Amino acid sequence: MNDGLMNDGLMNDGLMNVRQYILGFLVVGALVLTSCHHGRSYFPKNVPPQEIDLVRFDNALMNVQSKDVQGTKADIRVLYDEFPVFMPLWVEDILGIPVSDTSYLAEALPAFLNDTLYGFRETNAREQQLFADVRPLEKALGEAFGRIQWLYPEAEIPTLYLFVSGFQTPVYFGEELIGIGADMYLGSDYEYYNRVVYEYQKQTMRPECIPVDVISAYLFRTLPYTGTKSRLLDQMMYRGKIMYLTAQIFDQLPGYEVMGWTKEQWEWCVRNEQAIWHLVMDKRDLFKTESLVLTGYLNDGPFTSEVSQDSPGRLGIWLGWRIAESYMEHHPEVSLQELMAEGDAQKILEESFYKP
Repeated sequence: MNDGLMNDGLMNDGLMNVRQYILGFLVVGALVLTSCHHGRSYFPKNVPPQEIDLVRFDNALMNVQSKDVQGTKADIRVLYDEFPVFMPLWVEDILGIPVSDTSYLAEALPAFLNDTLYGFRETNAREQQLFADVRPLEKALGEAFGRIQWLYPEAEIPTLYLFVSGFQTPVYFGEELIGIGADMYLGSDYEYYNRVVYEYQKQTMRPECIPVDVISAYLFRTLPYTGTKSRLLDQMMYRGKIMYLTAQIFDQLPGYEVMGWTKEQWEWCVRNEQAIWHLVMDKRDLFKTESLVLTGYLNDGPFTSEVSQDSPGRLGIWLGWRIAESYMEHHPEVSLQELMAEGDAQKILEESFYKP
């Protein structure tokens, strides 16, 4: 690890030349603008939104109130009848119970709903309270999917389900559906998260994080990586392009919300962008293929291990986003669709003229 990146210093022994000193004042003033700026505008003002009507599997599940096995079995049959697609998936993938084992499910379901170790009873009650009105969420998702449809008219808009996952997954994919694990978005300060997640993960466990999480996951699934190389550069640019596209779809959101960071984490990266890039280049990490290097730059974590313990996690994705942004600013003739279809990461890097 480069000690020059520690403690947000980046200047040996804290020394600056006059030019850097002057620029320091300018950078601080520009940080807020940079965190909200996504470069070019790609969409007309009034893109028709998609009609989104969240399917409330969570509400139906809370209606299981029977105190005996036979009554629970009857409630389970109702759930299978009302949710013939989602209920089997939820039983097998979330509860881990074979669909055919109705007897075991009738015993396990009340325990799932009333667990005390992880506070599921309180969690489910909080979920019902926080998501009593989902119209703002439906509106945000409808506008986002409307923009996706505008870019890709052939895109299939999935059916969206709201469910509780037992703290297992925020976004779940099935055939032509997306499930939103609402219990993973109860607020960063929710007390029971202390038992199931790391501190750094709490930042994105807020209701307002749902639209970005859903859309970015949808984009990763519908625009899969098609490259043949496994270098950091290729993975960095693929993921960075997805985040750049996500930022354009949510162009009213600040960049740190799109990345799932705090404002302070974003500002740290902007302040230190030049030194970060020099470090990556000096180590020649862009062309490495070792899994430890890739995960160090791309995977979520309390910090980016290849850079600094002061950095946020997934710094490689952020660099990919910045390179994609620079590329598009230098190539106004290139559309978003063309950017996403361009699989040559080396070309994007070279033609981005990225020099922080």
